[in-house]
Amino acid sequence: MLWWQNFISKMPRASLKHLLVFLGITTLLVTVYNIGKCDIARNDNNFYREEKLPHLDGNSGGTKGFQPRVAHSYDIAKEKQPIEYEEIDCIINEDYTVKGRKEGSEVYMPFSFIQKYFEVYGDIDKSDGYERFSFHHSYQDDFPTGPQPRYSPSGVFMSFDLYSVEDRNRVKCVSGIEGVPISTQWDHKGHYYPIQIAQFGLSHYSKHLIQPKNKVKILEDGERTDLSDWLLPDQKSEIRSKLDDRTYLDNGVVEFQTSPSMKNPGISISTREKKLSTLSMDLNFINNGSITVVIQMGDGNLYRIHYVLSDTVMRQDGNRDLYYGLGSSKKGKWFHLTRLLLVDFQKGMNLMYSKTRGARMKNSARITAICVRGHGVMDNVTLSAHAHMDLFFDAANYLVRHQNSIGGWPVMVPRKLIPEVMELDSGWYSAMGQGQAISLLVRAYVVSKDVKYIDAAGKALSVFDIPSYQGGITSKYLNTYEWYEEYPTSPSSFVLNGFMYSLIGLYDLRETATGKIREKASELFNRGMRTLKAMLLLFDSGTGTFYDLRHITAGLAPNRARWDYHKVHINQVQLLSEVDSDPLFTSTAERWKGYMKGKLSPHN
Repeated sequence: MLWWQNFISKMPRASLKHLLVFLGITTLLVTVYNIGKCDIARNDNNFYREEKLPHLDGNSGGTKGFQPRVAHSYDIAKEKQPIEYEEIDCIINEDYTVKGRKEGSEVYMPFSFIQKYFEVYGDIDKSDGYERFSFHHSYQDDFPTGPQPRYSPSGVFMSFDLYSVEDRNRVKCVSGIEGVPISTQWDHKGHYYPIQIAQFGLSHYSKHLIQPKNKVKILEDGERTDLSDWLLPDQKSEIRSKLDDRTYLDNGVVEFQTSPSMKNPGISISTREKKLSTLSMDLNFINNGSITVVIQMGDGNLYRIHYVLSDTVMRQDGNRDLYYGLGSSKKGKWFHLTRLLLVDFQKGMNLMYSKTRGARMKNSARITAICVRGHGVMDNVTLSAHAHMDLFFDAANYLVRHQNSIGGWPVMVPRKLIPEVMELDSGWYSAMGQGQAISLLVRAYVVSKDVKYIDAAGKALSVFDIPSYQGGITSKYLNTYEWYEEYPTSPSSFVLNGFMYSLIGLYDLRETATGKIREKASELFNRGMRTLKAMLLLFDSGTGTFYDLRHITAGLAPNRARWDYHKVHINQVQLLSEVDSDPLFTSTAERWKGYMKGKLSPHN
């Protein structure tokens, strides 16, 4: 007999009954517990088994992250398991302490500390309704992934199609007299900075090649006799169509005559435009006159921009009236006017309000009317989305008009690259300015075939022959390698991006010009490329690049290039690799790209 049978036979009947009940209840409880356990396990598995992620089952079909439904299920699961952490003091180099969090063996430090300490970048992305943290080692790590067109002296200039020079904070305004930006860089009063002017022209040329077909609204073309769209302010005012007095043009124009007084509302045409905000027109003021553009805000308030025959570049009168001078010498002459109306409006608002408020006002403004005063003739009055080639030629023509006898465009403000160490007096030249001006003039010649542009570009080469210590732009490294200086200081600064911009300009001219100009440009370009191959790696820091070589020439701390300058270095080196097959350029560009993703050069 088994022990339990013997045990049961000896138990009282009541005790046996109680034991059977106890065993039954116990069995039922265990069964319910196991069923519940199985359901919970099955439901948890469903989060991942029935909604597998592409990267888990090996069949991604792309680079997708969490699908929205899976992310939602994951969030529910996380809510059932609250994160447990404790605060912990993080001692930084035994100098100071920041508060962190400890979860098991992991320690988490605030990103605000990490961002400043390691100079990295990140923010919370909520683009698809779910929060993710986007981390970047740099803020300029986006490069084209597909095939790119080869560089051409007639094509887009680097990435300048993305530039908007006129919108920069250090641009006071676009001059109505010269048609180019006035810079406040190094002088708040404003000056004509050759580099900025060349970039203004190159950016609009590049946008012309990249952007879609222009949208144009014709307000007046002089070819119609019905001028009822124009409103006269009084019975003495008149407007009429007539043939152009210029005998070589069989063309209709519109003559207008009204009081030149600014109290006169003028002869006006209404328009309600927000997107088409570039005004272009051909104009000849027979006597004193002006043009007024009426701007309306979303709240109904009106502002007026007056373009007048004055040599005062820009001024305000009260809170609603802005004045831009067109130059007193334009009276009695035909001239072409192109104005970026909303840019003019914003720059004017900056005189009265903060730049942030000025930008907001620009975004809510619309053009409601164009008015003319005085006695004059007009033609080809349009509003358009842009007028890139007009602005491009404004810059090119400025450079032709203002090139001096030695072929340069001097910078007429002092520059303190490093106070009391590297300083330049007013009237200095820049290799970057000369180079970018050459690139602009080459493109003006390619488009127009007007030799004045290629002649001016050729004349600009003379400045490269003048040593920096004699007021020119060429210095020597170790008395051997010729370097074209963006800032021709003493001691030499050797700014990398400015040097390479000058090489690109020389290349553009070499590829476009003929005869002695081509020979001279080729000689200067070859000398510069020899120098670049010898010195390029001096600018490699192992984690990025140096902006210049002041740590070598002046014994100062290294001047690391910001990431936007580092990206310019990469783009310049890649461009030059297209015209010179030396593997130094391609390998250096790839390594420098890696630095922007956090890769470092090897250590010992």
